[in-house]
Amino acid sequence: MLPGWVLLGVVAAAGAARAVFVPGLSVPRSYQFVPLLASVAVLGLPHGAVDHLTPARARSRRATIRDMGVVGLLYAALGGVYALLWFVFPVAAFVVFIGLTWLHWGQGEVHGLGAVAGVDHLETPAQRALTALARGTLPMLVPLVAFPGEYRFVAETLVGLFGGSLGPLTVAFTPTGRLVVALLVGGLLAGSLALGYLRAGSLRGWALDAGEMGLLVAFFALVEPILAVGLYFTCWHALRHVGRLLVLDPDARAALADGRVSAALTRFTRDATPLTLASLALLGGLALLVPASPAGLADLVGLYLVLIAALTLPHVAVVADLDRTQAVWTSGAMRLTGRRLE
Repeated sequence: MLPGWVLLGVVAAAGAARAVFVPGLSVPRSYQFVPLLASVAVLGLPHGAVDHLTPARARSRRATIRDMGVVGLLYAALGGVYALLWFVFPVAAFVVFIGLTWLHWGQGEVHGLGAVAGVDHLETPAQRALTALARGTLPMLVPLVAFPGEYRFVAETLVGLFGGSLGPLTVAFTPTGRLVVALLVGGLLAGSLALGYLRAGSLRGWALDAGEMGLLVAFFALVEPILAVGLYFTCWHALRHVGRLLVLDPDARAALADGRVSAALTRFTRDATPLTLASLALLGGLALLVPASPAGLADLVGLYLVLIAALTLPHVAVVADLDRTQAVWTSGAMRLTGRRLE
């Protein structure tokens, strides 16, 4: 968790200093794209590329051909249907993308808080769900409030690849729309923190939760959305999920216990490489199918985000299964592995 805190904290501090001393200065978009482009090979895309092994490992056994086939069919069915939605109703597909990512990134935060950080105030499934909803608004909705023009640029790029326009979604970028979003975000954050404070057995865990929320609010309010989301996706969400996966693999877990972090990461890279390459092949196929051929870096990154969106839906289903085996949504202690806390 520490690397993510340090990186996002430094970037947020730089954003704050820029806002104070050089107001109006922004990072060129070509540089903002760098973290997202890097995520193709480093952590971002690969973090979901071991989903074919995850359900079996969560149950402390090796994945069989049948296990991998079931996950493959899940990806083909859910990912295929959602990809088709982009071609038929691109605006609806974009809304689903935002909502799905909101829920999924919030979903990942709950496990990190409970099983890794060991906070004691997430007592009930309802409270964990509230925390997930609150945390998910930070990367998905705070940038809309803080940088409506940049957010709209991304939305128009994705929808435009499929010949669509934002239409009624433009209301979200008006002052009234942004006020409604800000009130929603503030209400969820305040509710999550207030309930956590009332139920916290120790203020240490609650302070960690509140501190992370404060860091993320500042980060997404001060850093341009493309750059901020790319850094969060790669160095916060994906990094934490990779750590979660490493302890499911007995060999990687043994390597970590011996202090051989590079060996554990090498195993993960080996497991993730085949499906990462397959995903890149799908990206190439998608580029040939979209109605508006990608022209320039922004369109290519937009196409990559559409691919991530299509892969996220089945990935959420796999992570939901992992959550169930690790008791994330039931009262009591969460687990790092499927059978017992190790």
